[in-house]
Amino acid sequence: MAEPFSVLFSILNGYAHYSGLRGLQRELPRNYPLMPFYRLFGYFGMGCWFWSAMFHTRDFVFTERMDYFAAGASVLYGMYLAPVRVYRLYKPAQKRTLRLWTLTCCAAYAAHFYYLQFIKWDYTYNMAANVVVGALQNGLWTYFSIKQYNQKRSLWAAGPGLIVTWLVMAMSLELLDFPPVLQSIDAHSLWHAATIFPAYMWYKFLLADGKRHVGGAVVGGSRFKE
Repeated sequence: MAEPFSVLFSILNGYAHYSGLRGLQRELPRNYPLMPFYRLFGYFGMGCWFWSAMFHTRDFVFTERMDYFAAGASVLYGMYLAPVRVYRLYKPAQKRTLRLWTLTCCAAYAAHFYYLQFIKWDYTYNMAANVVVGALQNGLWTYFSIKQYNQKRSLWAAGPGLIVTWLVMAMSLELLDFPPVLQSIDAHSLWHAATIFPAYMWYKFLLADGKRHVGGAVVGGSRFKE
């Protein structure tokens, strides 16, 4: 195992997505309109961290590329999910907009994959693409938090903004480097460690957000409010 602590923290990140998704499925109605989107979010998260663990176990061309492609898919899906929740694209009235947004994101990922796999394996481009997409979704969730907090004055509403702030601060570990401690613990492994807690908190926010919807208009026998 080449980087045991990176593997360990990757597994714990994957478990955070697994347990968070289980909690959503257990506590929210099956016909909750956002559940299909949250389910995919969990699957993309688990896939991302599975391949991260594989790559840090053994650095081969295949494991490296699967790690990068899975991470890119997870980041892009996060960008896809943000407008779905923030602008309520899951509502039937937004069906055409949702379809267009889905096609746009699928095309963007296909182009990203094609460029890296068949034109040039470019580390700088890959990093820049993930940073830009991540920054866009972070900005959108921060806007959502500020808007919701101003309306509701609830700590729940500030959740996404606080999580985004944590992640931005944790990213400094990717910029700061130092010789590995015990030949195992380096800045990159600590970056993986720093993302575990926000993942757990993110699912708690999604659960709290879902429960706030329950109790409004009747949808398939359950009640939801917009």
